[in-house]
Amino acid sequence: MQKTIYSFELLGHRGMMAAMRLQPIIVPGWKNSGPDHWQSRWATLLPHAVRIQQRDWENPVAPEWISTLVAEIDQARSPVLLIAHSLGCLVSAALPVPLRAKVAGALLVAPADVERADAPACLRGFAPIPRQPLPFQSVVIASDNDPYCRLERARAFAQDWGSRVVVLSGAGHINADSGLDDWPQGLKIFGALRRRASWRIPTPAKRIPPVPVCGLP
Repeated sequence: MQKTIYSFELLGHRGMMAAMRLQPIIVPGWKNSGPDHWQSRWATLLPHAVRIQQRDWENPVAPEWISTLVAEIDQARSPVLLIAHSLGCLVSAALPVPLRAKVAGALLVAPADVERADAPACLRGFAPIPRQPLPFQSVVIASDNDPYCRLERARAFAQDWGSRVVVLSGAGHINADSGLDDWPQGLKIFGALRRRASWRIPTPAKRIPPVPVCGLP
């Protein structure tokens, strides 16, 4: 069930303008996303996009990675749209419950199955995979030949998260090796997600000045 966003600051200095747009936050996975990765291309294509920078991309620590994303969302002046890939999907799904009210939507691309038997040891700290329903609009994009997550597992994650599912044919891990360039199909899906998320965000009401009472200063 979707939840209306209310907890972010709507009023105050620049608050009204900030509330009228969504803040894209790009959440890369293990080892970051290189210059040919669609996430890196989107970082320059999407206005106002912010990219998460982790301290150590090679040796991820789950609490630290989650805290980095939490800090970025917490300081956002407007509701955020998460654009996550691989391990970044698990980080996005593990957000503390109170902070989820600041998330308008999430594009979760090729979630990594860190519970699989051959998962690298450094990723096992992200298990168990969060499976609680997400209280915001979300789309899982999976590939039918992803070497790091079987399609049935990606579908199961999406079902538990309450996400829509889009399946790509032969796209591997949906990364730079997939040859997607700017990935127009992904941008189209993201645009649809953004519209659905925007529709669910209430327009801030104008502040009405108090009515003066006759005879009182």
